[in-house]
Amino acid sequence: MLNRLREDIQTVFRKDPAARNLWEVMTYAGLWAILSHRTAHWLWTKNFKTLARAQSQWARFCTGIEIHPGATIGRRFFIDHGMGVVIGETAEVGDDVLMYHQVTLGGTSLQKEKRHPTVGSNVLIGMGAKLIGAITIGDNARIGANAVVTRDIPANSTAVGIPAKIVKRDGVYLDQNLAPHRVPTPPQQPAVMDQALNSADPQGELVGRLLTEIDALRARLERLEHQEGQGQEQAAGHFLLNPSLDSQGNTPAAGHRATGPVPVRDWEPEDIEAVV
Repeated sequence: MLNRLREDIQTVFRKDPAARNLWEVMTYAGLWAILSHRTAHWLWTKNFKTLARAQSQWARFCTGIEIHPGATIGRRFFIDHGMGVVIGETAEVGDDVLMYHQVTLGGTSLQKEKRHPTVGSNVLIGMGAKLIGAITIGDNARIGANAVVTRDIPANSTAVGIPAKIVKRDGVYLDQNLAPHRVPTPPQQPAVMDQALNSADPQGELVGRLLTEIDALRARLERLEHQEGQGQEQAAGHFLLNPSLDSQGNTPAAGHRATGPVPVRDWEPEDIEAVV
């Protein structure tokens, strides 16, 4: 038990650069939530379910983190900040998982069955992410902030957006426009998630492409209307200069009357005198 406690404290130092000393780490809500869950989960497995629920609800009141005592949590699990985290009864979390505040591992079924996500090992789940249903998140996956995940995410992949879309797999960007223009010098500790992925917005990019296509279609329509208007003006001017032409621009045969539109001409002085 002491070894597990020491391991949990070392995990905080390794995954939170703001942690400065042991006494400060002992104030972390995420650490106390995990310690409390271990006790509640032991009670749950020993069929002391009501006592286990009371333990988890007390931890929720003290830390703002709700972990159902039936959830299975691996080793070296760390919740940074932690406020608003909810982990459901049938959720499974692997080893070395880093989770931020406002994350939900929720269910979509009212049946007593597996209805919460299964998260692999060494997974990062960004702040505000929602993982819904009996889905599987593969090992070494990265879930972006505020992503809504409703489908399985394969191992070594990064998913962002609403709904979540895979933008990086096995270290390769699926959309090269998201790739950084230069490769920065890697720090001693691996980055949580690079800035290119933090700024990725698949749905926003789709809407942007649609708006660009609409603008192009509108410009093309305006050009066609302009060309058609110029053609009509030229035809009307041609008829004014040649009132004897028919609608096809040809001189009608003798004895035949032009069927084209009646040419419009200005009034002459003698016309006015005739009317008067």
